[in-house]
Amino acid sequence: MMRWRFSRVGLVRTILIFGALAGLEILCRVGIIDRVTMIPPTEMVAALWNILETGQFNQDIVFTACNVLVASVLAVVLGFFIGAGLHALPRVRRPIEPLMSAYYAVPTFVFYPLLIVAFGVGRTALIVMGAMFGVVAMVVNTMLGLDHVPPVIAKTASILRLDPLRQLLLIRLPAAGPHLVTGIKLSVAYSVIGIVAGEFILATAGIGKRVSYAYDNFDNKTMYGMLLLLLLLIMIVNGILSAWEKRLHRRYGQR
Repeated sequence: MMRWRFSRVGLVRTILIFGALAGLEILCRVGIIDRVTMIPPTEMVAALWNILETGQFNQDIVFTACNVLVASVLAVVLGFFIGAGLHALPRVRRPIEPLMSAYYAVPTFVFYPLLIVAFGVGRTALIVMGAMFGVVAMVVNTMLGLDHVPPVIAKTASILRLDPLRQLLLIRLPAAGPHLVTGIKLSVAYSVIGIVAGEFILATAGIGKRVSYAYDNFDNKTMYGMLLLLLLLIMIVNGILSAWEKRLHRRYGQR
C-alpha cells in the first residue's frame, strides 16, 4: 500500500511537470511569451544537444565541474570537523550556533572583492566562495546528526573503552549518517550556487561566465542550453544523494 502511494505521488508529479513544459511550449510557440525572453523547451533541448555534440564549451563545463567538486569537498570536510568540534565543546557552541543560523541571511558576495585581493581573479577565489557557501550547512547538519545519536550507542562506546576519536569515527559517525548525507547534499547545492554566481560576477571561464556572456548578446539558445545542462547535472547529483539519504533513514529507522 505504501509503495502504491509513493508510485501514485511520483506519477502525479511527472504529469504536472510534463504538463507545465507542454504549456510553456505552447505559450512560446504562439508568441504569448516573446522569443527574446524565452525559447520553447524543445529548442532548449536541441540547443543543449548541439552544445554537447560540438563540444564548443567543454572547457567551461570542466572548469565549473572541477571548481564545484573541490569546493564541495572542502565544505564537507571542514564542515564535518568544525561541527564535530563544536558538538564536543558545548560552551563554544552556544554563542556560535545563533550566528550560524543567520549565516545565509548575509550576502556572502560582499566578500568577493576581498577574495579577489587575496587570491586574484580565477579559480581559487571561486572555490573559496563556493566552500564558504556550503560549509555552514555541513556544520549544522553534523551537529544535528551527532545530537540525535542514541545514548545507548555512547554507552556501548564506553563499554568498549574507545578513545574519543575512535568513538567519533567508528560509532557516532555511522549513527549520524542520515543527517551527514543531508549536510553533504546541501553543501553541494550551496557550493554550486556560490561558484556559478561568482562566475557571473567575475570569471574568465565557466558555465556562469558563458551564460552571462550569452545573456548580454541575446544568444538565448546558448544561454538556455547551458542553463538546462546545469539543471540536469544538479538534478542527477541531488537525486543520487537523496536516494542515499533515504536508504540511510530506512536503515536506521529515522524519519
